Amino acid sequence: MKLRKTPDEIACMRRAGRVVAEMHEACTLAARAGASTADLDRAARDVLERRGARSNFLGYHGFPAVVCTSRNAVVVHGIPDDGERLEDGDIVSIDCGAIVDGWHADAALTVAVGDVDDLSRRLLAATREALERAIDRMVVDGRMSDIGAAVQETAERAGFRVVRDYVGHGIGTEMHEEPPVPNHGPAGRGMRLRDGMVLAVEPMVSAGAATTRVLGDGWTVVTSDGGRSAHFEHTVAITPEGPLVLTVP
Repeated sequence: MKLRKTPDEIACMRRAGRVVAEMHEACTLAARAGASTADLDRAARDVLERRGARSNFLGYHGFPAVVCTSRNAVVVHGIPDDGERLEDGDIVSIDCGAIVDGWHADAALTVAVGDVDDLSRRLLAATREALERAIDRMVVDGRMSDIGAAVQETAERAGFRVVRDYVGHGIGTEMHEEPPVPNHGPAGRGMRLRDGMVLAVEPMVSAGAATTRVLGDGWTVVTSDGGRSAHFEHTVAITPEGPLVLTVP
């Protein structure tokens, strides 16, 4: 595992990132009232097959799908199921990844199903902005904690709480590499950010409690009080020209 990647290696990760972005597009189109969460998984599988890419989620520690579909109070790691139907007013996080030529990319977004309430709209907007502000801090010679500080500041200013039990991560030839990337904390601490580092940054923000619990399936993580949660993530390379988001079209 290399902490810093070369430009050619980052270019490989960019190809994987484009596949992830296409998976998100397909899943977002499929996320309609009446669809099952398994329909989203099938949409993502179709993209992987068309692009000749592999899933880095399927089989990971036994995970049975290529996407995590985390609905309403589910924070992360929701398992797609034909028996779980989306309803008007739901929000659902779609977290997925791809491997191209041995290099990984990973990203998540949360989408609204039909008409959602004002709280859900504000939660999605705040979590998306938290990711954007975090990416802005990903500059050479910045500090690792600058990223989490941006997430926490943005979420709490909007009246929400940061889920602290789960963090972002380095990424490269493995999906989860060092270093961990917390979503909270004061700025100006931790390791220096260096040219060539590639990090998966993933704010998870709750409209209720920040604490979580894991359901009996051993995967599904929910907020402890049943409050809704949103999750946004990008794989980002740190370059001399600024942050380069790899998981966009």
